[in-house]
Amino acid sequence: MVRLMTFVKLQKSKAYFKRYQVKFRRRREGKTDYRQRKRLCCQAKNKYQSPKYRLVVRFTNKQVICQIAYSLIDGDRILTSASSNELPRYGLSVGLKNYAAAYCTGLLCARRLLQKVGLDDVYEGNDEVDGNVVSTTIGKTTYYVDEVDEDKRPFRALLDVGVKTTSTGCRIFGALKGAADGGLDIPHSEKRFPGYDRDSKEYDADMHRERIFGGHVGEYMEYLEEEDNTKYQAQFAAYLEEDIEADGLEELYESVHEKIREDPSPSEKKAFSPDKSFKRTAKLSIEERKARVQAKKDAKNAELEAEDDE
Repeated sequence: MVRLMTFVKLQKSKAYFKRYQVKFRRRREGKTDYRQRKRLCCQAKNKYQSPKYRLVVRFTNKQVICQIAYSLIDGDRILTSASSNELPRYGLSVGLKNYAAAYCTGLLCARRLLQKVGLDDVYEGNDEVDGNVVSTTIGKTTYYVDEVDEDKRPFRALLDVGVKTTSTGCRIFGALKGAADGGLDIPHSEKRFPGYDRDSKEYDADMHRERIFGGHVGEYMEYLEEEDNTKYQAQFAAYLEEDIEADGLEELYESVHEKIREDPSPSEKKAFSPDKSFKRTAKLSIEERKARVQAKKDAKNAELEAEDDE
């Protein structure tokens, strides 16, 4: 009997594995797009270490977070930040993760930053929210603000979306629009805003404005109330507790925008006071643990004997 041995080509040799280099940890975890980050952080050498500022927008399960950040050799530094958890201060306590809330958070972050650097009086942003892209061209440079001051140029930041998919109408662009209307100079176009039609290449600014003021939420509230009242009561229970109706959403968001512009400063931090009444249970000794086990055994044996007697 003849045994035939097939030839197996060794694809990866020892030399391959000796030279194999793993990717960065945050790339392996799928948290950082380093190709994107390099282009957002690297600055021209003739700028003499002037940082590139980024508008970082992130969504969690419960809130929207906007930050103005810049990178140094040992890590990022946060210049200012805003969260949709702060919006109850301004009268918005429900729907803290939708498109309208993202716009409010971006607006709050922009106004807070400009107040911090002393540009809030120079660049007041767009008070009349209409959904259009505002830009001004001076020479060969385009600034995405209404007017450019002669002495102080606007604060420029680049949108950092992380690993989020940048589809048309994404909530990230709601935060971008809020920051742009707040007075920041953020390069953008209308191609990813709600209301843009890629086929006809036309932009409906009114549709975008409706989304900024929660029109899509109001429409769904009215639809659900007519079609399935039980589901409406369950899904919009928080809205009903606050006496918020579909007709009053636009007025609500207008008042929130006004209050943010009046006072964008962060709230005072509350001093942390730990609960000292809590005491950890003492660890049992070996004798106490053995006695505890024996007591359980005795109780079980007594229970079994009682069943046998019956």
